[in-house]
Amino acid sequence: MDLQEHPHRRYNPLLGEWVKVSPHRTKRPWQGQVEKPQLDTLPEYDEKCYLCPGNERAGGHTNPKYDGTFSFTNDFAALIPNVPEGSSTTGPHGMLKAETERGICHVICFSPRHDLTLARMEHEDIRKVVDLWANEYRELGAVDYINHVQIFENRGAVMGCSNPHPHGQVWAEENIPDIPAKELEKQKIYFEEHGTPLLMDYLAYELEQKERIVLENESFVVLVPYWAVWPYEVMVLPRRSVSNIVGLTEIEREHLASIIKVLGIKLDNLFKTSFPYSMGIHQAPTDGKSYPEVQFHMHYAPPLLRSATVKKFMVGYELMGMPQRDITAETSARSLRELPEIHYRETL
Repeated sequence: MDLQEHPHRRYNPLLGEWVKVSPHRTKRPWQGQVEKPQLDTLPEYDEKCYLCPGNERAGGHTNPKYDGTFSFTNDFAALIPNVPEGSSTTGPHGMLKAETERGICHVICFSPRHDLTLARMEHEDIRKVVDLWANEYRELGAVDYINHVQIFENRGAVMGCSNPHPHGQVWAEENIPDIPAKELEKQKIYFEEHGTPLLMDYLAYELEQKERIVLENESFVVLVPYWAVWPYEVMVLPRRSVSNIVGLTEIEREHLASIIKVLGIKLDNLFKTSFPYSMGIHQAPTDGKSYPEVQFHMHYAPPLLRSATVKKFMVGYELMGMPQRDITAETSARSLRELPEIHYRETL
């Protein structure tokens, strides 16, 4: 079997799921949908932007004239704290269930500048974002009914981002969402069987193989996971066992800021565009329990496939059968690894 030529499937030990890989399909011509390229020319300040400093938001509140990071409660939050407790069970044998859920949703502005992304921000400003993520995890996780804090960023209109101003979100909630819950379950089973964290053992293996490593520094490694679903999906992993972002040392926070910037530059350089993606941080729940098996890590799920205008769609077989990809993880990692670490816009 040649994994770079023959159709096969790969197992994801974090989720207990499979992904189908069809490397021979990269030779097929593309006559499908072509996306509009991401527009790169934005003003430093947009008077119509709901997130720019001093502007009025859609919910009627006015932003302070912030000069760093800025966090506020989402004006149109998916979860709210004041919900009456209740549940219902109906249908045959009680198969239809519903229950209320409390939560808190924040919006995080990374920079007062409307025209920047994390890839183009200065290192010290990205470090402020890392610190804010840690504060959000600590403060929201301390709320008595909050058991999980999901930090994420949707970048680009292709990913459904409604505002180009550099920002992310935090959803803090009572119940652990399905995907993190699956990861927690698999990490716990592995830890109980082997006595070591699953992702630490996996990272050690990848560092030996070197085949799927994209970049690394003293504290973090970026790699394309063996089981990646999206064409240029990557994970960011710490070199030591740490369960949440609050547990990172000062120097590790510095190194995380550096790795985020360089990774962002490489993604942008791939197709010379402001590369869209969804990024999320997975870490220990905030329910007060101990999680020695959990390893802090970040997922990047970028949708672009062949160019700045060709997107990978999850439709048909992916929705009805299982995830499928054409480019192998090894090919994606090599493409990203070989890219320069200077942003393409700085060389124009």
